[in-house]
Amino acid sequence: MRVKGVHSELTADKTLPTDIILKNQDDGPRYQYADDSNGAIHLVDLWLSLGDILNVARYNPDSSNVYHLFTRANPSVSQPLVNNNAGLLTRSNYNRNRRTIVLIHGWLNSATSDFNTVLVPALLRAEDLNVIVVDWSRGANAMRYREANENTVSSGGAVARFITWLNQQSGSTLAQYHIIGHGLGGHQAGVVGRNLQRQVPYITGLDPALLGWATNFNKFHRTDGQYTEVIHTNYGMYGYIADLGHMDFYPNGGISMPGCDSNACDHARAFFYMAESITSGGFTGRQCLNYYAAVLMMCSGPRTSRMGGLIPKRGSTGVFLLETNANPPFSQG
Repeated sequence: MRVKGVHSELTADKTLPTDIILKNQDDGPRYQYADDSNGAIHLVDLWLSLGDILNVARYNPDSSNVYHLFTRANPSVSQPLVNNNAGLLTRSNYNRNRRTIVLIHGWLNSATSDFNTVLVPALLRAEDLNVIVVDWSRGANAMRYREANENTVSSGGAVARFITWLNQQSGSTLAQYHIIGHGLGGHQAGVVGRNLQRQVPYITGLDPALLGWATNFNKFHRTDGQYTEVIHTNYGMYGYIADLGHMDFYPNGGISMPGCDSNACDHARAFFYMAESITSGGFTGRQCLNYYAAVLMMCSGPRTSRMGGLIPKRGSTGVFLLETNANPPFSQG
């Protein structure tokens, strides 16, 4: 999968003070370890400094974010869309009558990361869609994790403004949208929905990030969309442990996915499971009393529900447990 983009250079004033601590982003130790999507381990500082705020201010998502359109007419090479550039939109394969899926990657990722290369073909195979990949790598690739957390929120606002412009320009409506985010992008998907007056029909958080989000007001909320769903695959490490959406699914108890030997693999399983749920269904979960029961794998509630897919389960709520196979097909039915 190839993407075409527009880039701008950022500059930094190294004379500005950087050591004034403004707030602790989360409870717990100031320095914690976090893995990136490639499995590399980084020691991250969760305390926000003045220098971080100055760096965050230099990231302007309205001008830095690029939106890559994939359709069945261009499934492998994207067509870049830019906010307020009607010419690019007019020349693209965007169709106002199709449903639109918006994909938002996570920390140290980009438009060409596995999250997108796995989901884009699965989505287009399942339905004739507009698939828009959000490249917010200018904000997501901040090595200071606390800056990336702040950029997550500002990027979410920019994505919402882009969608508003796109709908005004094309005649599409919010009723046609499904937003899917992974890691930091999981929380950002919620921020986008919040900025769109919570009118998006379907928002999916794939293993939303943990570090810096436990007490963060901007984290994913069940009310961010008309129906919200969360898939947890690496709780307590990369991923958030508690339930966040209308429906929360905990495959294999939410950690230690079969066939995985690293946190990075567990974290990535969320989008592999989502892709399979879109193309072939499966993944039937059993109702749990709460997320504590889910992580202990002690669920025997009367209800079952399918995880993922392209159709929102409006009106449904609850926590669900399911088991997966170690290799594709991951679903056990």
